[in-house]
Amino acid sequence: MEKTIIYVVSDSVGETAEFVTKAALSQFMDENAYDLYRIPYVENIEVLRGVVYHAKQLGAMIGFTLVNPVLREFLIQEAVNKQVECVDIMGPMLAAMERKFKRKAKEEPGLIHRLDEDYFRRVEAIEFAVRYDDGRDPRGVMQADIVLIGVSRTSKTPLSQYLAHKRLKVANIPIVPEVDPPESLFKIPTHKCIGLKISPEKLNTIRKERLKSLGLDDKASYANMERIQEELNYFDQLI
Repeated sequence: MEKTIIYVVSDSVGETAEFVTKAALSQFMDENAYDLYRIPYVENIEVLRGVVYHAKQLGAMIGFTLVNPVLREFLIQEAVNKQVECVDIMGPMLAAMERKFKRKAKEEPGLIHRLDEDYFRRVEAIEFAVRYDDGRDPRGVMQADIVLIGVSRTSKTPLSQYLAHKRLKVANIPIVPEVDPPESLFKIPTHKCIGLKISPEKLNTIRKERLKSLGLDDKASYANMERIQEELNYFDQLI
């Protein structure tokens, strides 16, 4: 059985067109039943003419996101002339928004992917949170905007990632009675250090579920109430 061929055309990266096209295709066939070819950064009608020609020869269809109205109209008309199925993925939305907002679209390809300072700061913060997660490298304490401390299973890592998406560099340090906290923890301003507290009962429930998810006995010392209380008492002394 011959595979279905889809051309995805864009005057930018083409990720949006590819994502929407694959989402629609999933309603009809598996990924191995079609070949999808992305044609990005289209800037002239000759490329579009060639795409329509090949689509006609191969019995393919075309999905596209073109914000340039000249390119968009040319592709639509060329596809009609050659009787090639061609879907404008973004055009109807742009037209509707122009009516709604009563102004023309900017017609600048790739605006959603434009990398700015805010984007890089967010990526840097996320990488920082991963690098200095769970006390794996205490050097991060001195560089962090915020340092989270708490016993195991107090959501230090999820909170670190959430704050990283707010462009904050976060390190987190687990508090364990048998292990001394890094000296750097006592050298940073106190307002940068945030302790995460939890009730013994709630922590007991969370740890039991964690052990079960790992296929371990939920009666292990990790979830033992006496052990939990010992850890929480040590945490209270520390802060």
